[in-house]
Amino acid sequence: MESERAAKLAKAVALVCVRNTFLEDLHAGATPSTRAGDYSDVKVVSPYGEIAWRDLSRISNVEMKTLLKEVVDKLFAVFSRLDDEAFLAAMVQRGERQTEWDEPSPRPL
Repeated sequence: MESERAAKLAKAVALVCVRNTFLEDLHAGATPSTRAGDYSDVKVVSPYGEIAWRDLSRISNVEMKTLLKEVVDKLFAVFSRLDDEAFLAAMVQRGERQTEWDEPSPRPL
């Protein structure tokens, strides 16, 4: 697959299979402000004491399982149609319309 097409498809798959998932629900809500700039001054108060923001898990095991199940199901749906040129073209068009992200760069797996 040519590099430019692969980059466009990568954005589309990231949009459809990762961004447009339960992750959006996890991303919604208030984000704390920090005067220090590195969140070292932010703490969460729980019934068992304070937790420094940088030490806080921001996603529970149940939420992670829900997210990964949805991502895997959507990736399976895409990978099952890799030989369908019309589907791939529609995916790329959707990615181009709905993302304004930096171009991908290869990273070791």
